[in-house]
Amino acid sequence: MKIAELGADGTEQAYDAMRQLRPHLTSAGFVRLVNEVQRPQGYRLVASWDALSGRVVAAAGFRVQHMLAHGPVLQVDDLSTIPAARGQGHASRLLAWLEREARFLGCAQLHLTAGTHRYDAHRLYLRHGFAIRSFQLSRQL
Repeated sequence: MKIAELGADGTEQAYDAMRQLRPHLTSAGFVRLVNEVQRPQGYRLVASWDALSGRVVAAAGFRVQHMLAHGPVLQVDDLSTIPAARGQGHASRLLAWLEREARFLGCAQLHLTAGTHRYDAHRLYLRHGFAIRSFQLSRQL
């Protein structure tokens, strides 16, 4: 299982995994949004490849944020695995990679947001030592 960061020229490789989480995005729209809007704001992508097919089957999008409450934190915006590859350790290895990167970057914490309906993701994150410490509230405008 290969884990590596994707540069701008590799963004499209993460689309199949990310569309599981962000189905409203087309492939071209995903690449454009990531490369033209999010990367300039510090967004990065890391991926996990299936050893047999050589395809990216899981990906995580993240950035470093500096917060008054916590100092620098590595914020995971997106973490997704294609259904056929779930339960094979891809997300766990991505989380381990993200933790190492957070430590390397001097982050005090690793944060992620998961929709309230994503129970399987909650179980995964709790197994990996995450704790529910607050609610993220939103309001549609």
